[in-house]
Formats: sequence, C-alpha cells, structure tokens
Amino acid sequence: MRMDYETMIMNIIVNAGNARSKFIEAIRYAKEGDLNKANETIALGKEDLNLAHDVQTELIQSEAAGDKNEVTLLMVHAQDHLMNAMTVRDFATEIVELYAIIKH
Repeated sequence: MRMDYETMIMNIIVNAGNARSKFIEAIRYAKEGDLNKANETIALGKEDLNLAHDVQTELIQSEAAGDKNEVTLLMVHAQDHLMNAMTVRDFATEIVELYAIIKH
C-alpha cells in the first residue's frame, strides 16, 4: 500500500535528518580517533539517506506517470533536508578519510 503524500514527505524529512546527524556523529568519532566507529556510523547514515532517497524517487516516478501533487512548503523543506544530508555525507566521508591519514 502506498503511503499518502504527507507521510512520504515526513519520511524524507525524518530519514534525511537522521542521516545528517549520523554523518556529523561520524566526524566526531574520527576526531576522537575511533575510525572504525566513524566508518560504521557513515554506513548507518547512508542507510537512512537511501530510505529518504527511495521515497523521493517514488514521488518523482509517480509524478512522471501523471500523478501530480501540490508542491508545498513542507515538500520544499523535505528536499532541503535531503540535499543537505547528501552534502554532509560527502564532506563527512572526506573528513573521516583525512582523519585516517592524520591519525596514522
């Protein structure tokens, strides 16, 4: 059963927000020297990000098939969360790699 539009939007917000938090947490682990935990936490963040991205993809496919939804401020907010999480993922991955070089 397909989720309703608002539930899908909230799933993007929640999962993208969780992912972003995990990416920031991974940087903190790397800073403390726990590179294994940092990499594990990045992997967990990527799982959350994939959940958010899957919902976004479903919405895009639905729209492409002709099911139009109103673009609301909440949807814009969800997209903002998702893009922010993707950017933080990229930077966190690089920062953890840099800490790996510095710490070893």
